[in-house]
Amino acid sequence: MATLKPSALDFDPALIPSGTLWLPRASLSACVRGAMVRSTVGFTLSDAQRLNHFPASPLCNLCWWFVGSSQLLEPSRPGQMAQPSDPRRPLAGRWVFGGPSTRPMTSWCPGPAHGMMVMFMPDALHAMIGLEPAHYTDQLVDAATVLPPDWLAMCEQVQHAPDDARRMELLEDFLEPRWQACRPERPLQAHRYADWVTHLAQRAAVSGPGRSLRQLERRVKRWAGLPLRELRGMARSEQAFFDAVTAQAETGGIRWADVAADNGYADQSHLCRTTRRITGFSPEALREGIEKDEAFWAYRVWM
Repeated sequence: MATLKPSALDFDPALIPSGTLWLPRASLSACVRGAMVRSTVGFTLSDAQRLNHFPASPLCNLCWWFVGSSQLLEPSRPGQMAQPSDPRRPLAGRWVFGGPSTRPMTSWCPGPAHGMMVMFMPDALHAMIGLEPAHYTDQLVDAATVLPPDWLAMCEQVQHAPDDARRMELLEDFLEPRWQACRPERPLQAHRYADWVTHLAQRAAVSGPGRSLRQLERRVKRWAGLPLRELRGMARSEQAFFDAVTAQAETGGIRWADVAADNGYADQSHLCRTTRRITGFSPEALREGIEKDEAFWAYRVWM
């Protein structure tokens, strides 16, 4: 069954222990990347602490709120991350589906909230329900407009389950037979984005007639919703993120020029531009936010 992933680092004790990451059973690791759960029930938070920062991601997601709600913030200034005072709009539907994202996003919870975001590999959703991830790139929509009736029935069961462990069990039991019926002959069992992108490109190269680069890229975009170049860029950024985490844990500091060089960036400025495009923050501002700011909880659970 799903397991809770422990944090690899110690953070500021003033941060509330609100975020957890559930990893799926091994047989679903090529279908579900993980499930992030956050609860602020019982805590008193400022407006700034109710922010939720998320990076651009090639994953699709399905979200539930068991207590409270969340609103999407619209940045009032182009190129800047949203603030609590910026315009807000409610998320569509009881359950929300999100496609791959090419830009960071910030949401805000108006009060105590307990929610779960399950992150799916987009090619797995394409295989299971025929979903075209590219149609939902950078969108958050009512899940009832996307998912088949049996999936919505599962959403209802998860909504009323007594705790997070039972919710994950219901989700896994539902997905298991559907994924086993359509999964690739040799699915990748455990991976980061770089492994998955390489595997996706290899599958595309041997799937169906035609072996040209253009045909390969068309297949990848149909399965994943984003161009191969975009996926490779996100994979490199993720690896740089984990390299920085490792450097921080081992030496207590980060040399961004070394991280940039080790991950194939032209220079430190190139790394900074890419990090800002994907997360909305410079590498150093991101590091400081992860260490000290409640709004960066989604980054912390991956560490």
